[in-house]
Amino acid sequence: MNDFTLNAEVRSDLGKGASRRLRRLAALVPAVVYGGDKAPESISMLAKEVAKLLENEAAYSHIIELNVGGKKQNVVIKALQRHPAKGHVMHADFVRVVAGQKLTAIVPVHFVNEAAPVKKGGEISHVVAEIEVSCLPKDLPEFIEVDLANAEIGSIIHLSDLKAPKGVEFVALAHGDDKAVANVHAPRVAPEATEEGAAE
Repeated sequence: MNDFTLNAEVRSDLGKGASRRLRRLAALVPAVVYGGDKAPESISMLAKEVAKLLENEAAYSHIIELNVGGKKQNVVIKALQRHPAKGHVMHADFVRVVAGQKLTAIVPVHFVNEAAPVKKGGEISHVVAEIEVSCLPKDLPEFIEVDLANAEIGSIIHLSDLKAPKGVEFVALAHGDDKAVANVHAPRVAPEATEEGAAE
């Protein structure tokens, strides 16, 4: 049973102007479905349905049942284009899921044991909130865990430092791009209590 479903309609009115009209007049989100052995398909979905689906973080890395005019297909989210100020989804790309065929998907990052470097006086900066992965549909992880238990002040955690789940490959690494995921740095503002004490 698939918990993640979206209803959509085929979209024949294409182009940027048409997409703007969809968003403004009909509260619809334009999208494209790629992959498998079928041609790309332009669709539109109700903006409120998309927003409701994305309230659950797991939707980003789960197989979604997309119902396009009564025809169902399994897809994953490939990319979302959001409004720069308001944050709502303006356009979506989906990839069809084919059993036995690798797919790429965006997976959320979960940071754990953040208290450890903080206790040492460090501050943590999250550089990324999600990672693109490549894997078979059955191996698609809900999230990628970043363990900061042993992170030292001044250290940078890179993609290559993470343990990918079995059967999962980080797309950026495959392209030779070892991205920073997080860094631990000393506090930017030094405590002033000692200076005040000296002045008194």
